[in-house]
Amino acid sequence: MCIAVPRDEQPNTTIEVPTLKRLVIIILTGLLTIAACTPTHEHIADAINEQDSLPMMSAHGISNLISDSGLISYKIVAEDWNIYTTQPQKWTFPKGLFLEKFDEKFHVEWHVQADTAYCHDNRTWELRGRVVILNQEGVLFKSEEFFWDMNAHLIWSNMFVDITTPDRDLRGTQFRSNEQMTDWYFDNAAGSAPISDTENEQQNGTPAPAATATTTPTPNAPTQARPSQAEQHKHGKAPQPANTGTGAQTPQPNPAP
Repeated sequence: MCIAVPRDEQPNTTIEVPTLKRLVIIILTGLLTIAACTPTHEHIADAINEQDSLPMMSAHGISNLISDSGLISYKIVAEDWNIYTTQPQKWTFPKGLFLEKFDEKFHVEWHVQADTAYCHDNRTWELRGRVVILNQEGVLFKSEEFFWDMNAHLIWSNMFVDITTPDRDLRGTQFRSNEQMTDWYFDNAAGSAPISDTENEQQNGTPAPAATATTTPTPNAPTQARPSQAEQHKHGKAPQPANTGTGAQTPQPNPAP
């Protein structure tokens, strides 16, 4: 048996327009609330304080001995010395530096003079300007920059280095040396050295000119005075020819009877 349902009593499946608008508003409100509660990360640099630009200590006209592991390692002489407490710690010598490096027996291994110097973290020295190093052997090193790592015990430079030894002049780049400045090497080397006459003869294969010696002849016997031609005619003798020293004698004419 079929039961007829009136049209007015059938369920309504359509959504009214005001209800749909309210639903969209609720969803957007929820999304905005979630976005507002999410924390934001602002990229802000650290605050600038006086320690970043001003030294913690400044000294003028100093001459100081620096120790390492209880031993005096080097001596510093400078007009201005600034110490910064930033990380890493830094020393600056803006008006030049004179430094002497000592060995275990307090002997000077080498000394350096630079227009400007920096020491980073009490470990690496940066020497700039007119830098001159003189080691214990009398070898002179000149460059516009040198770096010295006290922990690695190395000295190096990436610029041209002029080296003057007692017998030659050298120039090159990529300089590397030990801390004592005795075992060093570099790349792109060029230089000059004096060469003696013997070395020049060996290299060119041409004999050097022989030295000419001047000797003074010494007579074997004293020379006797020879009578003049007038005296010979007076005594009735023919004149004798002079000795030319060649060993040949001129025949003499027989006297007249």
